[in-house]
Amino acid sequence: MAIKIRKEDALNYHVQGKPGKIEVVPTKPLSSQLDLALAYSPGVAEPCKEIANDKENVYKYTAKGNLVAVISNGTAVLGLGDIGPEASKPVMEGKGVLFKKFAGIDVFDIEIDEKDPHKLIQIIKSLEPTFGGVNLEDIKAPECFLIEETLKREMKIPLMHDDQHGTAIISGAALINALEIVGKKIDEIQLVVNGAGASAVSCTKFYMSLGVRRENIVMCDKEGAIRMDRPNLDEIKKEFATHKDVHTLTEALEGADVFLGLSAGNIVSPEQILKMAPNPIVFALANPDPEIAYDLAMATRDDLIMATGRSDYPNQVNNVLGFPYIFRGALDVRATTINEEMKLAAAKAIAALAKEPVPEIVNKAYGDTQMAFGRFYLIPKPLDPRLITTIAPAVARAAMESGVAKYVITDWDAYNLELQERIGIDQRLMLRVVTRAKKDPKRVVFAEADNVKILKAAQILRDERVAIPILLGRKEKIDEIIEANKLDLSGVTIVDPYEDEERLRRFGNILFEKRKRKGLTPQDCYRLMKDRNYFGSMMVELGEADALISGLTKDYPKTILPALHVIGVKKGIDRVAGMYIMNTDRGPFFFSDTTVNVNPTAEQLVEIIGLTAEGVKFFDIEPKIAVLSYSNFGSAKGEVAAKTAKATALAKAKYPNLIIEGEMQANVALNEEIQEENYPFSALIGNKANTLIFPDLSSGNIAYKLLSELGHAEAIGPVLLGMNKPVHILQLGSSIREIVNMVAIAVVDAQMKEKL
Repeated sequence: MAIKIRKEDALNYHVQGKPGKIEVVPTKPLSSQLDLALAYSPGVAEPCKEIANDKENVYKYTAKGNLVAVISNGTAVLGLGDIGPEASKPVMEGKGVLFKKFAGIDVFDIEIDEKDPHKLIQIIKSLEPTFGGVNLEDIKAPECFLIEETLKREMKIPLMHDDQHGTAIISGAALINALEIVGKKIDEIQLVVNGAGASAVSCTKFYMSLGVRRENIVMCDKEGAIRMDRPNLDEIKKEFATHKDVHTLTEALEGADVFLGLSAGNIVSPEQILKMAPNPIVFALANPDPEIAYDLAMATRDDLIMATGRSDYPNQVNNVLGFPYIFRGALDVRATTINEEMKLAAAKAIAALAKEPVPEIVNKAYGDTQMAFGRFYLIPKPLDPRLITTIAPAVARAAMESGVAKYVITDWDAYNLELQERIGIDQRLMLRVVTRAKKDPKRVVFAEADNVKILKAAQILRDERVAIPILLGRKEKIDEIIEANKLDLSGVTIVDPYEDEERLRRFGNILFEKRKRKGLTPQDCYRLMKDRNYFGSMMVELGEADALISGLTKDYPKTILPALHVIGVKKGIDRVAGMYIMNTDRGPFFFSDTTVNVNPTAEQLVEIIGLTAEGVKFFDIEPKIAVLSYSNFGSAKGEVAAKTAKATALAKAKYPNLIIEGEMQANVALNEEIQEENYPFSALIGNKANTLIFPDLSSGNIAYKLLSELGHAEAIGPVLLGMNKPVHILQLGSSIREIVNMVAIAVVDAQMKEKL
C-alpha cells in the first residue's frame, strides 16, 4: 500500500518552523572576536593566498570537497513536467536532504531560469570553482543529453544527470543478478524498452555497457516500436531504431527475455507478459503506477522476476541506492568526472552486496527474517548500512584505476571508518523502527484522543500503516475535532469509556482482584476505570489492544501510575526506568534514567543499567555504557561519586558481557583523547560511549532537555523500560512527529513481546 499524501500535510511539512528543508550551519566556532577575525577579515586572507598559489588548496581550506550543486531548470520535474525553476526548488532541496542523510554530503540547490541548453551550459560551467561536484536534476530530454555531455567534457569535477544514470545503475545491478538467477547470458537476451526519454535511453546504453547487444534491443514509444523506416526520427531515437519486423509493443514482447518500462502506468497486459520467453524479467519502473501492477504480473506467471519503483513491493529500484554513494566516492578521490568505469563499478558493487548475508538489523527493519539473494531480493534495501562502505570505495577505486582521480586512497580500512563517521552509521535508527513497525502494525490505544495532535498523529499512523489506532474519549468531541481540522479517520475505532458500562464493570472487577489488598474497594475500581489511562491500560492487559500511548496532556507520574497498577513490571524486576534517545550529529545517544527514579541507590542504578542495556539492544545497537558523575574515577569525594562508583563496580560484576565504565564526568565519557591521556584503563577507549547513565532524575532530565533545546539534538522518548506489556508515555506537549515516533517504538515493542 502506497503512502497516502494529503495536500495539507505536505504543505504544513514544508512551512513548519523554518520554511523549506535545509539550512547552512557553521563548522567552526564563532564565539569570540578572534574567531570572527579568523573566519573573515583579516585572517581569511591567509587561506586565500594559499589557494591563489595552488588552486588544489581550495580542497584543504574550504568546503568545496564535500559540496555538491543540485541544479535544475525545472523543465522535467518528477511527474509534473515543465513547472519552472521556482516550483522545482522543493524537489532540489529534497535531493539535498538525501545527499546529507545517506552520504554526509553538503548541498546547495540551484534553480536556474534558463531553457536554452547552450546558455544553461555556460551558467553551470561558471560555477565550477564553488563545487566539488554537480548533480543535474529534472532537465528535460533531449536537451539533457547535450547539457550533460558538454559539461562532462568541459568541467573537471564529477558531474551526473541522476535522472539518466541513477536508474540505469540501480536497475543494471538488478539485471545482473536477475540474469544470474535465471541462468541467461546478458549478450544473448532480447530486451524490450518501453519509453524513449532520458531514463530509458540512459538505461539502454548502460545495459549495452554491461553486455546487451545492440541488435537484440527493441525500443518503443507512444507510437509503437521505433523502426529505421519511421520518418522524422531524432538522433537519439535513430540510435535505437530496429530493423526487426515488429511494429507494436505486443509484437516486440513476443519471446523477449527482459522488459524495461520507463513510461506510463498500466499499459502492459497479462496477455503481453504471457508472450515473453520462459523466466522473463520485468522491470516496470513507472511511478507511482508501474506499467503492469505487481500483483497482477506475479499472478500471471510463476516464473516471473519483477522489479518496480515502489517501496511496498520486492526489488524496489530506488535511486537513493546510488547517487549519494557514487558522489561520495567521486568526491573523496577528487575525481575529474564520473565515467563509465565508475558507474559500472557502482552497479557491480550493488549487485555483489545483494549476495552477501543480510544483516539482522536490515531483516528486522523490513520485518523479514528470511531475506536472502533470490527472485524477491535482487538488490539491497535502502536502509542497509553497508551501502556507503560498499559503493563509495568501489567508485573511488574505479576512478583511481581509470586515471580520473587526483587523490589516491591507500588505507582502505581507515577510509571505511571515515565513511561510517561521516553519516553516523546509526543515524537512520527511527527510519528502521518505522519500517519495521509497518511490517506488522499493532493496535495502539490512545488515552488522550480528544487532542488534535493525537488525532493528526493517528491519521498519519493509519495512512502509513504503522499502527492501528484505537481512540479513547467522548465520541462527540472527537468527531468535532476531526471535522474542524478536516481530518480523515474513517474506520478508526472510537471507544467512549463512559458509554461502555459493560467494560467499566468488567474492567473494574479485574482491577479490584489486582488491588484489593492495596486499599481499593470495588467502587474505587469502577470509578478509576473512568480514567482513560486506567481503561486503556486494562485494554492492553486483556489483549483488546497491543500497546498504550498517553502523557501528552498530563504529568508523567499521573500517567504511569495507572499502567503500573493494571499491567505492572516485568517478572524479576522491581522498577521501571525512562530512557531518551538523543539523535545527534555524532549518532544516537541513550540517556537514562530521565523520567522515573528520583534518587536511586547504587543497587537501584544497577537495575537501571540492566534495563537500559536491554532498551538499547531493542534498537539493534550495542550499548557502551558510561555511569556519570562529577568525579572521574575517585577524583572527587561525595555521596554521588561514591554511589556511582559502587554502581559501576556492581554492574560490571552482574553484567560481565556489557561494556560499562564509570564513575566519570560527561565530557570525559564522550572524549576518548582525554581518556587515553589520563585514564588509559578505561573500557570506553575504542568503544565510544553511546549510553549515559545519570546518577539521579534531576541530572538526567536537565541534560536531555538542555541538549534538545541548545544542542539541536532530536529527543525521542521517553521509552519506558521494564513494563510487562507495551506502555509508552509521551513527553508533555510532544509534537506530532514525536508522537508518531513513540507509537512506532510501541508497535515494535509489541511485535517483540508477541514473540516471547
